[in-house]
Amino acid sequence: MCLCLGLHILSLSTEKCDEALASPLPHTAFTSSSVFSNGYAPGYAKLNRRGGAGGWSPLDSDHYQWLQVDLGSRKQVSAIATQGRYSSSDWTTRYRLLYSDTGRNWKPYHQDGNIWAFSGNSNSESSVRHELQQGIVARFLRLVPLDWSEEGRIGLRIEVYGCSYWVGVINFDGQGVISYRFKVKKMKIIKDVIALRFKTSENEGVILHGEGQQGDYITLELRKAKLLLQINLGSNQYGSILGHTSVTTGSLLDDNHWHSVVIERYRRNVNFTLDRHTQHFRTNGEFDHLDLDYELSFGGMPYSGKPVGGGRKNFKGCMESINYNGDNITDLARRKKLDTSSFRNLSFSCVETHTFPVFFNATSFLQLPGRANHNTISVSFQFRTWNPDGLLFFSNLDDGTLEISLEDSKVSVHINVTKATTNNRVDLSSGSGLNDGQWHAIRLVAKENFAMLTIDGEEASAVRSTSPLTITTGGTYHLGGYFLQTLFPPSQRSFQGCMQAILVDDQPADLHAVEKGTMGAFENVSLDMCAIIDRCMPNHCEHGGRCKQTWDSFSCTCDGTGYTGATCHTSIYEPSCEAYKHLGRSSDTYWIDPDGSGPLGPFKVNCNMTEDKVWTTVMNNLPPKTVVTGSSRERRTVLQVNYSASMDQVTAITTSAEYCEQRIAYSCRMSRLLNTPDGTPYTWWVGRGSEKHFYWGGSGPGIQKCACGIDRNCTDPKYDCNCDADHKQWREDSGLLVYKEHLPVSQVAVGDTNRPGSEAKLTVGPLCCQGDDNYWNAASFTTPSSYLHFATFQGETSADISFYFKTSASYGVFLENLGNTDFIRLELKSHKIISFSFDVGNGRVELTVHSATPLNDDQWHHVMAERNVKESVLQLDQTYRASRLAPAQGHTRLELFSQLYVGKPASLTCQDSAAGGQRGFLGCIRALRMNGITLDLEERAMVTPGVKPGCQGHCTSFGMYCRNGGKCVERYNGYLCDCTATAYDGPFCTRDVGGFFEAGTLVKYNFMPEAVAGASRDTKILTHQLMPHEVNLTKEEVAFSFSTSNAPAILMYVSSKTQDYLAVVLRQNGSLQVRYNLGGLREPFSIDVDQRNLANGQPHSINMSRVDRSITIQLDHYPPVSYTLPDASDTQFNLVKTLFLGKVFETGHIDPVLIERYNTPGFVGCLSRVQFNGVVPLKSALRTVAQAQGKLVESNCGSSPLTIPPMSAATDPWRLDNTDAEFPFNEERVIPDGVNRDSAIIGGVIAVVIFTILCTLVFLIRYMFRHKGTYHTNEAKGSAESAGESADTAIIGTDNPETIDESKKEWFI
Repeated sequence: MCLCLGLHILSLSTEKCDEALASPLPHTAFTSSSVFSNGYAPGYAKLNRRGGAGGWSPLDSDHYQWLQVDLGSRKQVSAIATQGRYSSSDWTTRYRLLYSDTGRNWKPYHQDGNIWAFSGNSNSESSVRHELQQGIVARFLRLVPLDWSEEGRIGLRIEVYGCSYWVGVINFDGQGVISYRFKVKKMKIIKDVIALRFKTSENEGVILHGEGQQGDYITLELRKAKLLLQINLGSNQYGSILGHTSVTTGSLLDDNHWHSVVIERYRRNVNFTLDRHTQHFRTNGEFDHLDLDYELSFGGMPYSGKPVGGGRKNFKGCMESINYNGDNITDLARRKKLDTSSFRNLSFSCVETHTFPVFFNATSFLQLPGRANHNTISVSFQFRTWNPDGLLFFSNLDDGTLEISLEDSKVSVHINVTKATTNNRVDLSSGSGLNDGQWHAIRLVAKENFAMLTIDGEEASAVRSTSPLTITTGGTYHLGGYFLQTLFPPSQRSFQGCMQAILVDDQPADLHAVEKGTMGAFENVSLDMCAIIDRCMPNHCEHGGRCKQTWDSFSCTCDGTGYTGATCHTSIYEPSCEAYKHLGRSSDTYWIDPDGSGPLGPFKVNCNMTEDKVWTTVMNNLPPKTVVTGSSRERRTVLQVNYSASMDQVTAITTSAEYCEQRIAYSCRMSRLLNTPDGTPYTWWVGRGSEKHFYWGGSGPGIQKCACGIDRNCTDPKYDCNCDADHKQWREDSGLLVYKEHLPVSQVAVGDTNRPGSEAKLTVGPLCCQGDDNYWNAASFTTPSSYLHFATFQGETSADISFYFKTSASYGVFLENLGNTDFIRLELKSHKIISFSFDVGNGRVELTVHSATPLNDDQWHHVMAERNVKESVLQLDQTYRASRLAPAQGHTRLELFSQLYVGKPASLTCQDSAAGGQRGFLGCIRALRMNGITLDLEERAMVTPGVKPGCQGHCTSFGMYCRNGGKCVERYNGYLCDCTATAYDGPFCTRDVGGFFEAGTLVKYNFMPEAVAGASRDTKILTHQLMPHEVNLTKEEVAFSFSTSNAPAILMYVSSKTQDYLAVVLRQNGSLQVRYNLGGLREPFSIDVDQRNLANGQPHSINMSRVDRSITIQLDHYPPVSYTLPDASDTQFNLVKTLFLGKVFETGHIDPVLIERYNTPGFVGCLSRVQFNGVVPLKSALRTVAQAQGKLVESNCGSSPLTIPPMSAATDPWRLDNTDAEFPFNEERVIPDGVNRDSAIIGGVIAVVIFTILCTLVFLIRYMFRHKGTYHTNEAKGSAESAGESADTAIIGTDNPETIDESKKEWFI
């Protein structure tokens, strides 16, 4: 059993505005376009009345009919209700509402950025009431039926709800100004509230202005029919503080309809509201008060004003409800308490204009009569539109055509006159950008051999033609459209926009007569109304996206914003370095956007992906060891620390990070740091939120000490900082600041460097943060009824939701939020279908994406859903995407009121949860972000039964990023790649581990334990105990990279306790050879892999595998080549003993060819990513042996194997041309001619002699010891003495004890 409770909350104002306004009116207050018969008169169209025929019906049921109500005076209208005609088949199913103060110049009711169409009735008796979201004030209302009963005709009864409305109105004639004088000469104002309503047909004019002698001012004015607020709370004389702030809002405000404005200011915070649309901003500068002198003027600039006026026009139109800080300006002016002397005739009623606008759509035209058979055409009119193209005017002349069109935002005139034998054509073009929604005036005069086109009355825009031309008018003119066939059809067929002030043949067009049908004709035209809408105001393009519009729609250009989507809502960047790592990215500089679609913009950071952590680094501009002088406790030197990101952006990083640190250092000589006699520190730092902190690096909040004070090792034990001892020697106090709620350091105030001999140097390091709690914030839902609830989701016009999920279930609701009828839901519909459904009032919309693979595979999947006024989008794993355009007309606001349910549907509490019903989600949800805000699932899960914080099993999704045999290891927040058993390092086991070998350097890796007497104290033995089946091998896997410029050399040698061995060598010519000796053959089996010289300094890679007799070798990126051991050869590698790299240093039998030809002087160069049957000898040696002797220097120089063909010198990344860099490894230097040439020759001779003597000694030693079973090597005996002590150690020996210098290390890396 399920108990459902409903809670309905009504929001009531103090005075309820819900009176019936139409029912009390007399019959004469109702008028209509036509009447079917006497009983159907408009006076009978009152709700629930049955008089006459039971309501109003027009003569014809078409789109030109209307029912009008005169409320007698201006009223505040809050709702409207309709019924069909009593006991009939006549009703209206859809209608529009127009309103006006005068019964002319109608304005359609707008809602959700569109001309709104109300849903009507489905029968003749029931009443349908609509509350007006945007309350209106009007005297006249007009209902225009759009659709009606299919069984009958238009039928209507109505009621209007609202209340009385009375305010004082002032008419401004463009000359007069009302001056509101302050009670004192100078006003220092910290808070302002200014409210007024205005209407005008002018697009320029100052509405209010005030200024002060110190440069403060406030101005509200119309500029190009937009409202511009300029405010300055103060600038200093040096110009370093610029207080000017300018904000624009609204458009099309010259429509001669009422608009309300409210300006609320407290200090620098301003709310600027126009027609219920509010902009919040802070003024520039650092001052809080508005300093005004004498007065505030309404309607224009005061006559005593400064030249700041700039010749701006005064306001011409009407204002009402003018209030300034509680004073009713309108009432004060009526009671003559204000200076109104500048008015010639002050009027407290609104003087209406006499324009008659005409509204065209894509199927409209207006036909007007003109003078026929006349030799002159004179036409002028005003138009406004958003479209760059359209037909404005067309006429068939007696012997040709005349066309005025808008083409590419310019006005073009085409006159074609055809005589018996000739065709004269005149083309004129003028203006630019005329599709800006403003009124523009056109005047065209054409007569014999003359034509002139003028735009907006500007002489500079006039274009003339004196081409041969003879005009004979046809007598009929079409405006806004022409759809008939003609010999010379117009280039455009229709126009979407408005026209007014139409003059034909220098006579005003009588549009009232056209409306009554006594002259001219029209089709689909709305007379006495301009229904233009600015779809870019308010601007739905977010994050600085640029809005472009046509008459029907708008589009957003997101280039350069860092965002994408129909409204530039979704960030194209990841939220953190952690997210980039889990896309498989390596350390680099990245753009991040921590709040996604939130207000913070993207910014660059350095991401350092280590094996187990991800670090985010934000740099600052303070140079290391910045010198500070001349500061004292009374006059501290403040050093500003600016970062490569804004403070809000940096705060977003520290808030979500697991840990942050920032190094701060104070080097001092006779400059005290913290402690003073009265306890106030000499120096402090300012962190997040402009909060001062009195502790130093290495200490913590509330502990006024330095690191040495915490560790009790300060220079002087009496002080808690080294610098506080005030010594004449240089000291330093440094350490890490790790309390992330205080970071980053934004300022440091230094206060003791003004004494003789005092010096200080300050260093503030970059901010370094590790981890991203938001990215791993997860919850596990363990039962179908478990869920988390959060506050109502606020996403009225744009909403985005993103999260990761993993599950083994095949269905479940991820989240849901409900409204009265609106809702939003994301759901796993089946094991391959994700659903995103919502309703904003236009009916349910559902988007689904179908995955090719099952989604209940217990791996992480990413879901992103977005809904805005343009479209809705659902995306899965950045692979599958579904989208749907929003309807051109209809509701756009998502209005929700319930809590947000995560893990089950909100409606499940009142639903049967049996099979087939919506069921809860079983699995994990992670990183749930809604409109850029990450919901804290873990915190809520800690106190919710059936839900556990966190989620394990990340390796199922991210294990693929662990390369080269790396193992994925689970962590609570993520995973890491264990590269221990691989020849690689790095966060994804992709970074080669290699070493630079000098002459004589070797690595020895023992597969079987052995005891070697007299081991050198500098060597260690690395031993790997093999299992019995691993001692005798029938297959090997070998892989490594190398680079060298020296040959011959032994790259790898694997020995055994028998005479079996495997060797990979470079021969004297640099070619690569593989030698196998497995027994059964008189000579080792040799494979010449490549005849090229591989000792060319380039990196090369080799991959080799053997299975029994089959050997496969791949060199670099060449195709693998197969070889086969001879039938006589054994296939078992018996008693594998030791692996050598770089040089052989072995007892027992060794192939004498290897020793004689390849082992001297040993490999010189780089080896990397060495693997042999799962063993990584080189990496083991580098990780277990200290490098203090410099015998083996870690390097990654073999990481890029040579491609085909070899690189030229020009493109060789190993080559540094045209630089000052030197290669220490190449000791050969260019010697100028004639310098030390003799010395070089003598040195060469000596080297040859020494080399000959050494070779002779080597031969004698080999001969003397060839039968004694001792060391078959040319190494000195002492260097070979070792003892096997530890299991995982390696021998690294060298003839040359010199360490490699720093520059050599740097070059190889």
